[in-house]
Amino acid sequence: MLCAAIDIGSNTTRILVAEPVDGQLKKVMEQRAYTRIGQARLEDGSIPEEKIAEVSEVVETQVRLARELGAEGFRAVATAAVRDSSNGNEVAAAISEAAGIPVSVISENEEGRLAFLGATKALGYGVDGRVAVVDVGGGSTEIIIGTVEGGVEQVRSWPIGSGQMAEELIASDPPSASEIRRIRDRVDEVFEDVQITRPEQAVAVGGSATSLRKIVGSRLEYETLERSIRVLSGDESVEVGRQFELDPVRVRILPTGVLILEKVSEMLGQELQIGKGGVREGIVLDMLNGGIDVSEPALTPG
Repeated sequence: MLCAAIDIGSNTTRILVAEPVDGQLKKVMEQRAYTRIGQARLEDGSIPEEKIAEVSEVVETQVRLARELGAEGFRAVATAAVRDSSNGNEVAAAISEAAGIPVSVISENEEGRLAFLGATKALGYGVDGRVAVVDVGGGSTEIIIGTVEGGVEQVRSWPIGSGQMAEELIASDPPSASEIRRIRDRVDEVFEDVQITRPEQAVAVGGSATSLRKIVGSRLEYETLERSIRVLSGDESVEVGRQFELDPVRVRILPTGVLILEKVSEMLGQELQIGKGGVREGIVLDMLNGGIDVSEPALTPG
């Protein structure tokens, strides 16, 4: 069955259309739009009507494209930005009505479960012992600990993400040395005294991690992460985007994601391997495994 998974995140709204082929997921279509819901919230914590209309139009278009490709199963989820907004259920209902599919506002635990499923099943090889999946999003960061055989054992979430922190702490293009220092200080403050199980392997998923693959390759350790900061703070976002085939919008918020990944890697005592799957792959796998009913258009608040 051809399945479509839509992830309405704080920075981007993404769709994956995929089907199982020889025990692996074959990706038929991937698309993203920088909708940046997290940066649109008003002082009362609500998402304004014009942003809801924008995201609704994006999701409606993505669903239409997926149907044209023959997708039969659909699931759309909204994460931190909608989850933490004061009108999150209304946002999900509006998008659902416009797109004609269910939209679920999922909890941190469900987001972590899906990320872990997508990341570990896409590794392509067996892993003994505990795996940590690190998901740095636009509005939150999750560390999920578990095993491939037994699944998720622990999900921990912090309200710190690449888009939200970039909006608050980066004004220059490229970011200045003082701005980089302020970001490091904020990250250190959030994760101060955090104790977490050290795994045998750690996998990074999310937009920051996948973008870094183009700059420094598939393994994130202290040296490569520091090199990426030098690249991102060495030239304007448009030029860095042109050089590495990245959207300048992503380049602008990437330094905050890098510094969160650097801190998490330090806490875990492991370099991070950039994963080939994440929340969207987890959603598709869940649908294929019968984990959800893809026919009932019900909203599920987180």
